[in-house]
Amino acid sequence: MVSGSVVAICIGPTAKGPMKSVEAVRAIAGAGLEGDRYCAGVGSFSKGTPGRRQVTLMNALFFPGSGFEYVDTRRNLFTRGIELMDLIGKEFKVDEATLKGLKYCDPCDRPSKLSGHGNFREKFYDRGGLVAEILEGGMIRINGQVIPPPKNY
Repeated sequence: MVSGSVVAICIGPTAKGPMKSVEAVRAIAGAGLEGDRYCAGVGSFSKGTPGRRQVTLMNALFFPGSGFEYVDTRRNLFTRGIELMDLIGKEFKVDEATLKGLKYCDPCDRPSKLSGHGNFREKFYDRGGLVAEILEGGMIRINGQVIPPPKNY
C-alpha cells in the first residue's frame, strides 16, 4: 500500500452544530479528537457513550464538483493518496496517532440537512469514508502522513 497525507481536519463540538476546519488536532486514545462531539460523547452516533464513534476519514479525491466543502460532510479527516477501504480491520498511522479502521461509513442524509447542500447520500454513494478508532493518541496535522501497515500485515 502507498502512504497518503491529511489534507483537511474538521471538528464539531456539538451534535448538529457547525463543523470547523483546524490545522491540527490531538487524537485521544479510546475517545476521539479533542474538541469534537464524538470525543465528548455528544455526537449523534455516540450520545452518552464517549468512544463509541471516535473518528471518520474521507478521501478528498471525491470533492471536486460535488458542491460540498469538507466541513459540510460531518467527517473529521480528509486524505489524499491512500485507499481508505484497504484499511478496514487494520492498524495504521495518521501523523503521530495510531488508528484502526473499523468499517465503511455509509453516506446519509444528515450532512445535506445540516449544511443545506445537495444530496450528500447520492453524491457520495460508495464514497462515504471510514470509521476508525484511536488506539494510540498523538497530534494529527494538515500534511501529516497516513501510513498503512506493512503489506504482510
